Amino acid sequence: MSIKNPSRRLVIFGGLAAGGGLAVGWALSPFSMLDRAHRLVGRPGASMLGAWVRIGADNTVTVIVPHAEMGQGVHTSLPMMLAEELDADWSLVRVEQAPADMAFATTAMGQGYLLGNRDIPRLATGVVDFGLLKLGQYMNFQMTGGSMSVRFTGVLGMRRAGAAARAMLIEAAATGWAVPATEITAKSSRLQHAASGRSATFGEMAERAAVLPVPLKAPLKRKEDYTIVGRPLARLDIPAKVDGSAIYSADVRLPGMLYGAIASSPTFGGSLKRVDTASVGKARGVERVVTLPDAVVVLADNTWRARSALDALQPVWNDGAKSATSSATIFAAMDAALLRGEFKKDHAIGDALGALGSARKTIEATYRLPYLAHAQMEPVNCIAWFKGTKLEVWGGFQHPLLARAHAAKTAGLPIDNVTIHHTVMGGGFGRRGSTLDFLAKTVAVAKQVDVPVQLSWSREEDMTQGFYRNAAVAKLRAGLDAQGRVVAWVSSFTDRHEPSDATTLHYTIPHQLARHVATNNPIPWGPWRSVDHTLHGFFIESFMDELAHAAGQDPFEFRRAHLGAAPRHRAVLERAAAMSGWAVPLPPGRARGIAIRESFGTIVAQVAEVSVSPRGRVRVHKLFSACDPGEVVNPATFSAQMRGGAIFGLSATLYGEITIAKGRVVEQNFPDYEMVRMAEAPTQEVSIIASGAPMGGAGEPGTPPVAAAVANAVFAITGHRVRELPLRKFDLRKPPSAAQS
Repeated sequence: MSIKNPSRRLVIFGGLAAGGGLAVGWALSPFSMLDRAHRLVGRPGASMLGAWVRIGADNTVTVIVPHAEMGQGVHTSLPMMLAEELDADWSLVRVEQAPADMAFATTAMGQGYLLGNRDIPRLATGVVDFGLLKLGQYMNFQMTGGSMSVRFTGVLGMRRAGAAARAMLIEAAATGWAVPATEITAKSSRLQHAASGRSATFGEMAERAAVLPVPLKAPLKRKEDYTIVGRPLARLDIPAKVDGSAIYSADVRLPGMLYGAIASSPTFGGSLKRVDTASVGKARGVERVVTLPDAVVVLADNTWRARSALDALQPVWNDGAKSATSSATIFAAMDAALLRGEFKKDHAIGDALGALGSARKTIEATYRLPYLAHAQMEPVNCIAWFKGTKLEVWGGFQHPLLARAHAAKTAGLPIDNVTIHHTVMGGGFGRRGSTLDFLAKTVAVAKQVDVPVQLSWSREEDMTQGFYRNAAVAKLRAGLDAQGRVVAWVSSFTDRHEPSDATTLHYTIPHQLARHVATNNPIPWGPWRSVDHTLHGFFIESFMDELAHAAGQDPFEFRRAHLGAAPRHRAVLERAAAMSGWAVPLPPGRARGIAIRESFGTIVAQVAEVSVSPRGRVRVHKLFSACDPGEVVNPATFSAQMRGGAIFGLSATLYGEITIAKGRVVEQNFPDYEMVRMAEAPTQEVSIIASGAPMGGAGEPGTPPVAAAVANAVFAITGHRVRELPLRKFDLRKPPSAAQS
């Protein structure tokens, strides 16, 4: 969902002095959980909801961030937004992870989704915010994902909190110095009154400011006055990751802790039938074998011994009802569902089916995409420790408040009896969000012992016991008029997930229809970077290339001609073409492909420069990304996210495929599930268009266009129209058949 304009009125509640400090944050007076938040933050009188700032007597500014840092840079970008409005000295800014607690539910994200650009009347502000708070608490909403942190919490929370804190500091100085507030300036964490020569640091004025009433609508800075936002600043989380002081859950050490290795039923829906533990009963360091309904766990005094003992076990499994499931049966069911045609409409404009019948030329194509694993660098793991009727959990979670609720439910405890210690995580991509099977199993094992348990998944377990980007089939049909313009477009596909706008066309096509069928997909689904945009980015942009070919037009010019009603998209497309030198012929053996996609509020066009070796191996030499996110907080981080998202998508394009045989995942580890290595990574150029539109996301939009851009380049160089991924499956040395051209 794209947010057009942030709502302009929220209740800002600012805080009480604590040890010479000022606390300001987003809350819902009088309904806020201020006392609870103060206790959890650890500073009496410094409590907020959502996003907030704490100013110490030493003039440091601590920004407490409710979102997880998993490499996307939000622990820098969000403090930048707050510090900008506060007029803080960036060298004095610190960041702190918010606890997993309802007091820190990310209500600004709820406002961004539910209210969009609608203004909240002043008299209704408290009521609306109270409703959003209760919704966020009811849903245990403290999520990091969907490229929402900066564009929702940042825009609707961090900026407002920083502006409110600045206004309070200025008012405190004005009162103390008996001068008009309009004569006081705030800059680099200092307050100054030029006429009298007086000045003070934020820290010196914080205690006085904390007792003042909080302005409902503190003015925000003009963008032309920014000194922090828009600069390529170094990320605050990097030093700890370089020097080793960053704590991942695998780094946590607790007294008496046991280390667990797990093997789960290899078939989806299977269960543990029996296991003979005699073979490991006397193994060095092994303490216990724990069984779960669908898994067996060995606990030992270190992970290596636990895993070695686990390898010696020979559990016997009940395969369950899905043991005959295979990739072939799954795709056959998808084809049959599309043939039956029991469609549910996603969106429609005009009469697409009728317009197809009167089109001068009709083109059809069927596309298939496989399941994909998250394959994050750190396999899932966490720690659980029961202390009587209390439970403590250590782990990296994209949704720590949901993790807390999930742990409480699994343990059978009230949520207030559960504490989540949030650690750094080595990648998420959606795996550490709502799919919390690893947490549930860790809690279930820890419940059977009286010491903390650290349960770790091997790479093989992580890859075969995951939640996957869904496989899908799409049948696309379109009609062209006599001038080669698209007049009708029909997309029929399997199993819609999220987001709802993934099938949106930004091309000017008068008659459009997108519809889907449900297939009761038997493989567990989990959100995967960019979710359904990765599917429809490939379907739509590959088919647009086919239509350009059918119309006898250049793929770039064909797209541009259909973007007359979408000037931002057109500008991004033109920028990508210019970056790549689209009109300049390439040396023999190379070709370019182009694709464009808007996702999570950011428009990205990509051009891939590709070659195909005599052995049929596809190599992407250069990748050009033009992006319009509306506004950029940290250009260095944004550019890095575009590059990382593109590599993530390129790995899926070239190699990514999870296949199913006998009800289980075939691919076990990276030799089976290849990634783009450094030696074959393309050189990348990223160009940012700061159009001034509402802010879009950064973490996910770089992924969706890649596959189509590369596949379109492959067609340009070989004549093979690839409608299925990954590319490694196809012998591109052979001349294309009629069905492929």
